[in-house]
Amino acid sequence: MSRHRQPILLIFALILAAPIALNSAPTATGRAMTEAASAFLKDLNAEQRSKAGFKFDDDTRFEFRFTPRARTGLPLKEMTEPQRVKAHALLKTGLSMRGYTNATAIIDLENVLRAIEPARTGPNPIVRDPEMYFVSIYGDPNGKMPWGWKFEGHHISVNFTLVDGKPVVFAPSFFGSNPAVVKDGPNAGKRALREEEESGRALMAAFDEAQRAQVTFDVTAPREMLTAENREAKLLDAAGISYAGMTPAQKRLFEKVLDAYLGRVAPELAKARLDALHKAGMDKIMFGWAGTLDLGGPHYYRVQGPTFLIEYDNVQNNANHIHSVWRDFDGDFGRDLLREHYKTVAH
Repeated sequence: MSRHRQPILLIFALILAAPIALNSAPTATGRAMTEAASAFLKDLNAEQRSKAGFKFDDDTRFEFRFTPRARTGLPLKEMTEPQRVKAHALLKTGLSMRGYTNATAIIDLENVLRAIEPARTGPNPIVRDPEMYFVSIYGDPNGKMPWGWKFEGHHISVNFTLVDGKPVVFAPSFFGSNPAVVKDGPNAGKRALREEEESGRALMAAFDEAQRAQVTFDVTAPREMLTAENREAKLLDAAGISYAGMTPAQKRLFEKVLDAYLGRVAPELAKARLDALHKAGMDKIMFGWAGTLDLGGPHYYRVQGPTFLIEYDNVQNNANHIHSVWRDFDGDFGRDLLREHYKTVAH
């Protein structure tokens, strides 16, 4: 196992090593984000900067879109090659090596879709284009106020919020893959989101018959994640089995499901978020499944705790089209932490 894919058990061991507080000094990841965002903005001309730069409280910061559509921000298509390098350098600061590798694989799938899908025409044609991924910077990375950034396009939406030089929130965070497995051509067998599917299946395989009946809350998988592209994620019905109700072996497999999602972001952020989960109570986190267990069949799972939600859905395109997301109920886009920050810090 590479150092970039450290198991979540190692993250557990580090939970109390370096907790993140809003009034502490900037972190290494925060400094890297600040430097990368500043370098990116500095390299833009005035017209490009007007597209990439926004006030921190701009309403578009709260937009969450993973479908192919028009977006705000500066697209890779309108950047020079050195500017694209800087945009990717910024993306790397928020993601782990695995997360960045998956993100670039998802972007490359636009080429696969363009080759296998018929051309779509009309007033709003869908264009498959690996250069239609947009970078947006909210606020001043070098200022004293909170700021954030977004990298978004078809099947990718990553959003980071920083306070006092610290990345305090990485949600909402969405990765999708269509196709989930490339069936034909030179990329046959390519999978962008292997861990997300296989970790859920491995946990289901570990349950006995009675547990599996408890975990499966619907024999039919929903066609789409229930939170969809909503700006705020709402608590879903409690369904499935709790962490407290799992055996030690099942808990280890459950932790691998968490790692499939936390392991997509920078290790510093993953460790801090797991600390928050631990404090909120791991025993209350639920895992639920809908749909079939058959390979190639439509299926869905979710992991829901008091503070967060993971949704995974593979139904569309004959169950070869994955949507997966991490949402924070109060913390998406840093809402709750910003409220705390403004209450305690004079500006």
